[in-house]
Amino acid sequence: MLSRATIRARPTASACLLCQWRSFSVSYQRLADKTPSPQKTKPTTPATTPASTPAPAPDAASKDTTLKDTAPAAPVISPIEALRESGPLANAPRAYGKALDTFTPTHLSRPIGMHNPPNPGENTGIDTRTLQQKRDDFVNYEKHLKKREMLKSKISRPYFRDWRNMQFHKGKTFLAPPRLFKADLSLYFPNLHGRTLAKDAAAKAADTTPLLEGHCSVVTVFSSMWAENQIRTFVAPEANSALQSVLKQSGGRAQLVQVNIEEDAMKAWLVRLFMGSLRKKVDEDDWKRYFLVTKGITDEIRESIGLLNSKVGYTYLVDHNCRIRWAGSGDAEGDEKEGLVKGVQRILDEMTKEGVGKNYVRKTAAVPELNGGTDAAQ
Repeated sequence: MLSRATIRARPTASACLLCQWRSFSVSYQRLADKTPSPQKTKPTTPATTPASTPAPAPDAASKDTTLKDTAPAAPVISPIEALRESGPLANAPRAYGKALDTFTPTHLSRPIGMHNPPNPGENTGIDTRTLQQKRDDFVNYEKHLKKREMLKSKISRPYFRDWRNMQFHKGKTFLAPPRLFKADLSLYFPNLHGRTLAKDAAAKAADTTPLLEGHCSVVTVFSSMWAENQIRTFVAPEANSALQSVLKQSGGRAQLVQVNIEEDAMKAWLVRLFMGSLRKKVDEDDWKRYFLVTKGITDEIRESIGLLNSKVGYTYLVDHNCRIRWAGSGDAEGDEKEGLVKGVQRILDEMTKEGVGKNYVRKTAAVPELNGGTDAAQ
């Protein structure tokens, strides 16, 4: 049976549904957004609650492991960046990096050179990879990033920076050390690959290491006429006659080696074109000691031996173990010429004591890095 209250409620319910349909909106709060009401939990009696045990304290080993995992990884510094920041020529002007407003060259306080002994066939600049190796390198993303950074550094170098650095003491990068570096602490002169003035078949692909081993060598490195005139202040007969007399009296144990670096393909082609005129300027016996190097000079080599300005000439005194015992840059100043002559005589005396002659046996080993240079000279 229907009561009067039920009959009266039906029109009201239908009207409310009609109003709800007209005012329908999607902005109503969803059930998922409603905060759940807190549930009442029955209090537990102390008798039934188990005894609470304190949490174990973390040991020292776990703390160290956590710290190691959360600590940021130290940035990896390349050997070239390490030489730029903490090498003996860290403050010298370069063709890249920040330009200097003032610079005064100082004496070399530590040996310069490569830490590993040179070997023939190194630094040739020739790609000897197989097709499979080239393919693997092409799909290697990490090597692409390294090559990208290398190309970026070369493109960002100012073209006239080397010429601008010539304003500092005519480009002199460093002063020669007052004494020779100790033999056991000296670093190595790298192997350079190029062609010589000789006319034999082996002259087209020659290395400097077999020529330097077993001899006391005065090595000059230049790449322009300005640089060649600078190294002549150290070794030319009219500028340093004492050096020429020592070289002639050594009986072939001491020699002068000239290295002409021409990385530009057009300039290297012109030098090869006028190779005949170069032979007229150099004695025939010294044709095998004049090198034309066109590739293989990396940034690591330049930073290691101090070859920081391509427009400046550099002079190195290399002993019979291919170690750089003395070095000079730019024009000869002060007593640098006398220091070079004394250094040649000192190395000749060492060769006599060691019995170094025609039957030379190579004795080379890697040299550890030096933290300080206070006792490097002797």
